[in-house]
Amino acid sequence: MTAAALVTAAPSRASEQVGAERPLWEYVRASGMRAIVMGASKDPNAKVTLVLVCAETGRATLVIKAPTSEPAARAVEAEKRALRGLEIASAGEVAHTIPAVVEMLAHEAGPALVMTAVTGVPMTTAYLEPRHTRSPERVAHDFDAVDRWLTAFQDGTAEEWGPLEMLAGVENRLRQRFGDEADLDADLRRLAEIGERLATNQVPRTAVHGDLWLGNILVAGGRVSGVVDWESGAVAGAPTRDLVRFAHMYALYLDLRTRPGRRVRGHRGLRASGWGAGVEYAIDGEGWFPDIYRGFLASGLARLGAAPDMWREAALAGIAEVAALTDEPVFARRHLHLFRRLARRESERKERR
Repeated sequence: MTAAALVTAAPSRASEQVGAERPLWEYVRASGMRAIVMGASKDPNAKVTLVLVCAETGRATLVIKAPTSEPAARAVEAEKRALRGLEIASAGEVAHTIPAVVEMLAHEAGPALVMTAVTGVPMTTAYLEPRHTRSPERVAHDFDAVDRWLTAFQDGTAEEWGPLEMLAGVENRLRQRFGDEADLDADLRRLAEIGERLATNQVPRTAVHGDLWLGNILVAGGRVSGVVDWESGAVAGAPTRDLVRFAHMYALYLDLRTRPGRRVRGHRGLRASGWGAGVEYAIDGEGWFPDIYRGFLASGLARLGAAPDMWREAALAGIAEVAALTDEPVFARRHLHLFRRLARRESERKERR
């Protein structure tokens, strides 16, 4: 979703009775609301998003996600299952920040999902402002807002405790996806070692968003006011997945506006030296941003009952997960190579000790 679709509005089920099982466009016409049609992405599972806006109040009331292909239809179904599951599981004080399923509609490429709208603008809006990521105070505020939301979300959905397992299915997916990589066996050995160290920690299983990056987090009044795009969500899983995904994606784009080879303003230890430089800086560099990044991961792990000094292992596991699960193949391979550089560096560091 983009900021244009996310005009502030209280979620409402006012249109829930507009007629189940209708074709999508018949539903839109019968709603009496104005529709804002969002463009589809170029991903294999691209969807078209429509926001239904109340003509009287100008507020977004409903969001419809319609698939454009068979993979997209599967993603829409997955989002419906995740949101239905969260309606059953308690999300506590943040329940109002999560869309609720209204119904499914008939559409030529597969069923379309109707959800309640949530309020706010994407965190990317502020992030992309020229001076935002140069400011320790603004960046710390972003991390604090997400930490507060994650704490409430995870407390509200916590289940039985067990070993911290962040890598379920990741090894198999990496083998399937990158069988042509000469160094893949070494990558997987290092990944298995990381998984074994993480599994020595006991944490609760909680609901998981699965793709908690800046673009899926909406903010209003300095707080997280909504979280969207739940197609990778699960009712029970490793809570560290969301913790790591947010920190990783925040670091990944720090050099977005910087020319190659130049210093990144506000970050004395960071140059735009190649893809993933911001993440390498966050994990291995020195400065106020690495301190915020590591502190966020360490304190989150401690809150969940895990050893805070496992933050590096959690970060590397999260990078491998992106390589395994992201839709875009080039993005995935870049993450595999980033994992390789960082994991190899960590192994060499341990050998010198």
